[in-house]
Amino acid sequence: MKKTKDIEAYDLICVGGGIMSATLALLTKILKPELKVLILERLDDVAQESSATWNNAGTGHSALCELNYTPADEKGNVHIEKAIDICTQFETSKQFWSYLVEKKLIKNPASFITKVPHHSWVVGSENVAYLEKRYQAMKQHFMFNTIHFTKDVDQMKQWFPLIMHKRTKEEQMAASRIERGTEVNYGALTQQLYQILSEEFETKVQCHKEVLDVDPDSNLDWSVKVKDTKTAQIEHLEAKHVFIGAGGGSLLLLQKIEIEEKENYGGFPISGEWLVCKNREIINQHNAKVYSKAGLGDPPMSVPHLDTRFIDGKKELLFGPFAGFSPKFLKEGSNLDLIKSIKLNNLHAMWGVFWHNLPLTNYLIKQVSMSFEDRMNALRTFIKDAKEADWEILIAGQRVQTIKKDEFEGGKLEFGTEVVSSKDGKITCLLGASPGASTSVKIMLDVLQKAFPEILNSEEVKSRLNEIIPFWNKEVTEEFFKKQLKKAEKSLQLK
Repeated sequence: MKKTKDIEAYDLICVGGGIMSATLALLTKILKPELKVLILERLDDVAQESSATWNNAGTGHSALCELNYTPADEKGNVHIEKAIDICTQFETSKQFWSYLVEKKLIKNPASFITKVPHHSWVVGSENVAYLEKRYQAMKQHFMFNTIHFTKDVDQMKQWFPLIMHKRTKEEQMAASRIERGTEVNYGALTQQLYQILSEEFETKVQCHKEVLDVDPDSNLDWSVKVKDTKTAQIEHLEAKHVFIGAGGGSLLLLQKIEIEEKENYGGFPISGEWLVCKNREIINQHNAKVYSKAGLGDPPMSVPHLDTRFIDGKKELLFGPFAGFSPKFLKEGSNLDLIKSIKLNNLHAMWGVFWHNLPLTNYLIKQVSMSFEDRMNALRTFIKDAKEADWEILIAGQRVQTIKKDEFEGGKLEFGTEVVSSKDGKITCLLGASPGASTSVKIMLDVLQKAFPEILNSEEVKSRLNEIIPFWNKEVTEEFFKKQLKKAEKSLQLK
């Protein structure tokens, strides 16, 4: 391609205006202010897709109550290693947010984070036995040693009275509780991160900009082809590094880029729905996040929960999620997205995922065919006397679960997040859905290490990062954890 002098050149271009690009761009500018960073968003504002307030679960995914992070093996032993990892990553995020508050870059932490106790609740003798084993395992570790457990109905009535209404002592159930749980409004947080970038670092988001392709560039490293969605004008930008954080749209762009690491990746789109309470009297009876177990054979994303949220300054109550199917990779995407993503190099993996995940297919068929009454009956496993007039359906965000080549099954469905990068780290792309926003800081530090190792390995930046994120590259001991937890709770006003 012929180059002209007026082509803009950047050190880093971030594709997508969600929390991942916001976190990466802000970390980059804090650590190396002279770097030239650009964020491109195809919609008319930031945080409109997966980072939007109503589009994500918002629990904080701190592993305090999510039972899929503490699986039991065939002998019934409960393993908490994944919970420890997720908890550490969430506390890492809290440390970064605390730093922004301490530096007065975020004025009011209550605008995006609130203290809400986290609970696990199960029914049936087998599940009760599992939850008690989980409690015994977790209380031995310093990250979770404030956990409480009970089989007592009266105690549970104090913890979550709305769920316990009309329940008797004859019912077999148990619950655990960790007081320090939080509710996070990632939409509000994302908007504030971009505000900091704009006001403090003169780094503004360019909206209505759709990235069509990223090609090798002889002058720098990459040429980024961008379309203005309002004028249809095409422009080319130059970049030393490109980060693709476009949610479900990341895979389609990654597949166009000339790097071998993109091969064999596919995606499976899953839409979501919530039941949202309309009755203020009911909403005010519940102040908790209560997670239960997924049904037998159901995927991790199906874990039902009754969720206190704080949105636009108001307390809300959500139940779900209910899965659905749409071929779109984004809520504002195209019905051709799934078809476009199928390539010769990932066809075997995608077929393998379908063949070896027939229970998931069956689950999605059942979910898609559910009526409003069916959804209300699912809610009534939590709230026995739930009335249809008090609830309505809300369409949530669109997820794309990552499909990877697998030696034994052809393809494997991944339920976490994964960073795909070129060997030199000049191109990085985030795939996957959960835990996502909750662990954004740790994930973006990993991206920085791949893309700018010379920055993160400098003594000056290491010292700076130790101040900003004390957990970075450190062994997290009990004393260290408790000290930083207390500090974050004070900064974020979570006492």
